[in-house]
Amino acid sequence: MSGAVDATLAELGLTLPEVVPPLAAYQPAVRSGAYVYTSGQLPMVDGKLPVTGKVGAEVTAEEAKELARTCALNALAAVRSVVGDLDRIARVVKVTGFVSSAPDFTGQPGVINGASELLGQVLGDKGVHARSAVGVAVLPLDAPVEVEIQVELTED
Repeated sequence: MSGAVDATLAELGLTLPEVVPPLAAYQPAVRSGAYVYTSGQLPMVDGKLPVTGKVGAEVTAEEAKELARTCALNALAAVRSVVGDLDRIARVVKVTGFVSSAPDFTGQPGVINGASELLGQVLGDKGVHARSAVGVAVLPLDAPVEVEIQVELTED
């Protein structure tokens, strides 16, 4: 489908990827009433992680911020797989970001800004959301970052 969100993505030079297949027993996104909840999205590109490791050690905060953008694109792809048209998004309600962090790394909010800023660029005011940015010891596949989103949809 092509709509305003797709046009904005094109203007930004972004392409929504195919949905990342689940790594275990779960769905990439689930709709419940007027809401879509995504599973945690890793920064997969063409089926693989471009970089692995802990932020503040093997991965810089700036690299991780870019990876968080990729996670947000993957999350939007997961939403689209459930609702068909991203113009159905009334607003992003919540973003939760997990940062695989070196013990002394405390810049998790700056890393997850990559996802938040992308959602704002793509969705405008509809992309403004509540958020958590959490440092963790390790993520699946040794990913540096993982992002999940919850969106509210417009009425059918």
